[in-house]
Amino acid sequence: MDATLAQRLTALVDQVDSIIVGKRDRIEDCVACLVAGGHLLIEDVPGVGKTTLAQALAVSLGLRFARVQFTSDLMPSDLLGVSVFERAREAFVFHPGPVFTQVLLADEINRAGPRTQSALLEAMEERQVSVDQRTHALPSPFFVVATQNPAEHLGTHPLPESQLDRFLMRITLGYPDRQAERALLTGQDRRAALAALTPVMTPAELQQAQAAAGEVAVSDALLDYLQALVEATRSGRWFVQGLSPRAALAVLRAARARALLAGRDYVAPDDVQAILPQTIAHRLVPAAGAGRGAREQVRAMVEATPLP
Repeated sequence: MDATLAQRLTALVDQVDSIIVGKRDRIEDCVACLVAGGHLLIEDVPGVGKTTLAQALAVSLGLRFARVQFTSDLMPSDLLGVSVFERAREAFVFHPGPVFTQVLLADEINRAGPRTQSALLEAMEERQVSVDQRTHALPSPFFVVATQNPAEHLGTHPLPESQLDRFLMRITLGYPDRQAERALLTGQDRRAALAALTPVMTPAELQQAQAAAGEVAVSDALLDYLQALVEATRSGRWFVQGLSPRAALAVLRAARARALLAGRDYVAPDDVQAILPQTIAHRLVPAAGAGRGAREQVRAMVEATPLP
């Protein structure tokens, strides 16, 4: 593994950690998600730093950033763009929407209606959008970092399963501990600190990291372990419905990226265990009578599944 690349990734985590204090594990999850080429969903109550985290990641990676505030009256054309007839050209000309960026912050995505939520599906999966029977490629790299409030908040529309499946990871930040909150109260204003950030990686270096993650070795024993976990989700003991093959591939991509962040050129069982709740819990519904949330059910399943 390239030592310089490992140093760059560590510097990226360090810089974002200086803005989102006391959440290093979650920041490592975010970086692993982006290195794996996936989209990120951050679910939490307002005011814990979801938007700031997305902005810090974009600035630190030197990526173009756009923010869309999702509301009940947001239309797909507000997001994707629209074709407008220009008399001088005697033709319709496509005017790109804010989705044509490298990091799109879909803020409070579950406040928009299903039609607008669905407008993101093609962009997230195919890295392109279709408007008026024409296809337009999105920039590369392209990431969606979406935030959402808990479902019990007023004015929210639950994301459909097809939409949730497009997110590689779903994380929560939670409230800071006492020490971290004291640092926030006595330190520099977060907006000023964010404005002072400079990139620690270039888009080309990020793409290099993505390529390197794809080359991280995976042993047969590790694949056996991953398959055992996937089969456990399908057994009916833990969840209503198990993971799809696409979800299994997502776990493998995330585990490879996590191993890269740890400075290793092979995936260890610890990598799979570290990213599993964030990568699969939003795709699963606990079995009847479980008495636990999806994340807790995933952890219980991992404890019950023997290591290779």
